[in-house]
Amino acid sequence: MAPCILTAATGGFESARHLAVLPGGKRRSQLHGHGFRASVFAELPEAWASFPGGEVAALQARMQRLLEPLNDTLLNQVIDQPTDTNIARWIDQNLVLPGIHRLAVQSTANQGIHLDRDGMAQIWRRYPFEAAHQLPNAPMGHPCGRMHGHGFQAVVHAAPSAGSRGRDIDHDRLDEVWKPLHNILDNTCLNDVEGLDNPTSELIASWLWERLKPTLPELSGIDLCETASSGASFDGRNYRIWKDFTLDSAVQLQRAPIGSRERAVHGHTFRLRLHLCAPIDTVMGWTVDFGDVKTLFEPVFRRLDHQPLHAIAELRDADTASIAEWIYATTKVHLPQLAAVELYETSGCGTIVAEKRMIPALPA
Repeated sequence: MAPCILTAATGGFESARHLAVLPGGKRRSQLHGHGFRASVFAELPEAWASFPGGEVAALQARMQRLLEPLNDTLLNQVIDQPTDTNIARWIDQNLVLPGIHRLAVQSTANQGIHLDRDGMAQIWRRYPFEAAHQLPNAPMGHPCGRMHGHGFQAVVHAAPSAGSRGRDIDHDRLDEVWKPLHNILDNTCLNDVEGLDNPTSELIASWLWERLKPTLPELSGIDLCETASSGASFDGRNYRIWKDFTLDSAVQLQRAPIGSRERAVHGHTFRLRLHLCAPIDTVMGWTVDFGDVKTLFEPVFRRLDHQPLHAIAELRDADTASIAEWIYATTKVHLPQLAAVELYETSGCGTIVAEKRMIPALPA
């Protein structure tokens, strides 16, 4: 099955709002402000942009034009009850874009929502905790076999459609159900926590799922960030891990109009994320070792980092779609568990190549 190709674009705006829909006494019901980020992920038709490879820039420009009326304003004057979800619905109604798979609105660094192609909303909030752990089943000499520590981050996702109560759920409800778990996990050795004798990222994520789901039936997923560049997800059935890389590379878009800035040699610090799906190893407690992912990807990484990407003969062009498709096809030979590649040339702007069953929805 051919992978799905999504173009991603992100824009920002600074706005104030008050949310009268919230019960009285909550601070967010009063006038306050945020630096919002809004993102769109779309499967664009051929020839949508003015030239092949120009999709990201064109979509970003359209997104920013749409968001301009929201900048430096009171959102209530534009959107009735401007919750994160209603802002996303306003964007969906006004963007007039074919092939939208997902819209996202992030109102702070630690919270936001996703709106899927069927209009179903999913909220998320990020929760940090500091803890130590060691992996007792790791091979001899493996660094994770030694006691060490991380500043972990758990991202809790919830969708009203996943629960049975038939009502909206807000971020305050996530705070309520998370607090007891924070008290268990923060500033502790995870190996000493009941049920976490082998605290891999995958098993921590499923441990959190098992304890949150009974009190939060709307729970739809757990992301567990072990480091700034790696983590695992669990949705009650399937495990997924991801590993991030940065590529400092030069590009030249060969199909851009002659004389355009895109046709000249330029460059980016690309952000690359590999997603892998696999059954969990019942002995090791992981799906794929992060170290193995890095090792097996190393030959591809060397061809990309600090290189002129337009000089790679196998690439159709040096736009993010061409690069991401090449990374996906080349890497999957050595890492058959690969399910998706995200490649961003600037913050939130780039391409996702993914198996249709696995479109990632992790917050930045």
